[in-house]
Formats: sequence, structure tokens, C-alpha cells
Amino acid sequence: MADPIRVLVVDDIPETRDHLTKLLGFETDIEVVGSAASGREAIQMAAKLRPDVVLMDINMPDMDGIAATEQLSQSAPGSAVVMMSVQGEADYLRRSMLAGAREFLVKPFSSDELTASIRQVSSREREKQSRLGVPSATGPAAADSGEGGTIVAIFSPKGGVGRTTVAVNLAVAAASELGKKVVLMDGSFQFGDVGVLLNLNPKSKSIADLVPELEAGELESIETFVITHSSGARVLLAPPSPEMAEMITPAGVKKTLETLRRGHDLVIVDCTAFFNDTTLAILDAADVILTMLSLEITSIKNMRLFLEVADQLGYESGKVRLVLNRADSTLGIRVADVEHSIGRKIDETIVSDGRSVVYALNRGIPFFVSNREAQVSQDILRLAKSVAGDAAAVVNRAEGAKQAQKKSLFAWR
Repeated sequence: MADPIRVLVVDDIPETRDHLTKLLGFETDIEVVGSAASGREAIQMAAKLRPDVVLMDINMPDMDGIAATEQLSQSAPGSAVVMMSVQGEADYLRRSMLAGAREFLVKPFSSDELTASIRQVSSREREKQSRLGVPSATGPAAADSGEGGTIVAIFSPKGGVGRTTVAVNLAVAAASELGKKVVLMDGSFQFGDVGVLLNLNPKSKSIADLVPELEAGELESIETFVITHSSGARVLLAPPSPEMAEMITPAGVKKTLETLRRGHDLVIVDCTAFFNDTTLAILDAADVILTMLSLEITSIKNMRLFLEVADQLGYESGKVRLVLNRADSTLGIRVADVEHSIGRKIDETIVSDGRSVVYALNRGIPFFVSNREAQVSQDILRLAKSVAGDAAAVVNRAEGAKQAQKKSLFAWR
């Protein structure tokens, strides 16, 4: 049996601390190792007890939960914080995430919500710590034994920047032009559009059909639910209706990606444009995150915030790569302005070509197929080559790490 999840409860109200302690006492896999009445006391106790999860109230008199979380990220980096608050505003959530919190619960919450959050956060943190102990410089789960393909997440902290269009055409380019074995997974489980852009039947087989096997822990028939597009790219669609998205869990997403990785050179995932547990599971599992933005002030602002969150989540600098879409648009903002604002260089650019893109979208034919010679297609091909090059580098780094491990038991991991 696995070790129980060690929890430290932090709240300035004694009744709340007692209630949470008793509530968690009914869970066989969770152990409350202590309780603290203030942020300062929490820091001291966490240093001694080293809990897996700190259940932290955000509003406390001497030091609030956000300030305490910032200090815990330095003094007890192995303790993941679940923030609690009666305030559900986006600003509280953003500040908590930037401070290093891994989850945010709005009071009042149910016992199921509480225990599910603790288990998910603990699971993600243990996976992260495990990754720090394996010879990989590519981030999460770079194949169990150095084998398998690269997981590429296409993400944007703002909608409307062309994320799905780029994901679809990137997969098509890598499959048809570079000869890679590619699978494209629609990670926008509520309102996925990958099937529409590829003119696939919206009632086709999807990841929702895998739920029974995901619950059983084995994906023996995953190939049955992956559709092969005429370009050669393979596709795992999102559920056909929004309510079915609730069946897709972070653990199920991780298992699906691990299985797809073993049979493909590239696993490309089109993520939804906001944070939730399944999106974080995808980003954690990805070897490369192509993070998209455009020449709009709101997109730039959201990108700056995401990069801060990515740093708090412990993502290596090379894992997150910035892709500027519609980079030649004359909107009064220059690329240099963007780089100055977000504090880092743009890694890739894609030109604007509304005529080719919209025409292809409305026909359900990727523009890389319908207008192969257009500059926007050339930019996608360049991006595909760059990502495919990273795939080869992943294997080379994994092989190099194996050799280093053989040379020394105490090699850097």
C-alpha cells in the first residue's frame, strides 16, 4: 500500500481547522500531520513536518496565505499548496498560482471536492519529484525508458489566436511532408474543433469511448478510436457533447498520452485556452509547449502572466516556446515591443494569411494541403521541422543520460 498523503491544515479559525481535520480523518489514504493557526506558524511546521500537501487559508491576520505560500515554495518546495478562500475572484486565483499554489478551492466546498483536490495535487507533485530523479532534460515523462515520441502541447492563455488551426496544420505537415508518425489529440474536451477543421464526422469515435478502459487502467483498444486522416495524420477527437468532458480525468489524460507516445513520433495536443486540471495534466506531460500569442495587448498581457505561472510550476525554460501568430499584422505593436513586454524572445513566427486560412477552414481542408506554397504553410513547415528536430534531440538526450548513469551512480539527474 502506498504511503498516505501527509497534510498540514492552516487556518486562523480553530473550528475550521478541527472540522477539516475530522473530515480528512475518514480517508484511509490521507493523514493530517499537523495544524497551524497562521502563515508564520505554517512555515515553521512545514519545515519540520515536510507535508505532501498544505491546505492553506488565504485570509489570515499576521501573514496571509499568498505570502506564506511564496515562502513555502522556497523553504519547503516538496510541499504542494491547496489554497482555500471565500473569495472566488480571478485575481485571487491568479495571485495564488503565481505564489506557487497548485489548486484553489472556494469555500464552502464539499468533502469530495476537498479530497479530490488533495489527491490530484499530491499525485502531480509526486510525479514531478519522480521526474527530477530520472535522467531527462526534456520535462515530464520523456518516455519510460528513453523510447517513444515527443508530446507537443499547443496552448494559449487567450482564445482567438489560431491555436487549433496551427495544431491541425502542424500535424498534417509533420505527417505528410516529413513522414513522421503523428497523432493529434483534441484536448479541448468541452468544445473541441479539431474534427471540424479536418472535416471529420463530429459523432465519430472519441476519447470519451476510452473512459471504461481508462477507469480499468488499461488502454488495450485505443487504436480502435484513433481516426486516420487523408493526410496521414492520426486523430483522437474530443467528446461529441460538452457534458461528456466531465468523464475525462487528469489521470486518464496522462495514461492516454503515455500510450499514444509509445506508438508515434509526435503526439500533438490542442489544449483549451484556460487552466483546469486536465489542461495542467497535459502541460505537465508535454516535452514541448508551443505557447501562442498575437499582436494584441490582451494576448501579450496573458502571455506574461502564463510565463510567470510556468516558472512557478517548475517548467524548464526550453520546454515553453513562444509562437507569434499573424506576426506581420500592422496593428501598432511590433515584435520587439512584445519581446520587451514579456521579457524574452519570440521563438517562432507565423505570418497572417486570412484568405488562405479562412477559405481552408470553411472547406474542412487544412491550408497546408489546399495552399501548400503559401508563406503561412511554409511557416508551419518550418515549425514542424523544428519540433521534429526536438523529437530527435529528446531521444539523443535520453540515450546520453543512460550512458552518464552507467558511468556514475551519483550522476546528475
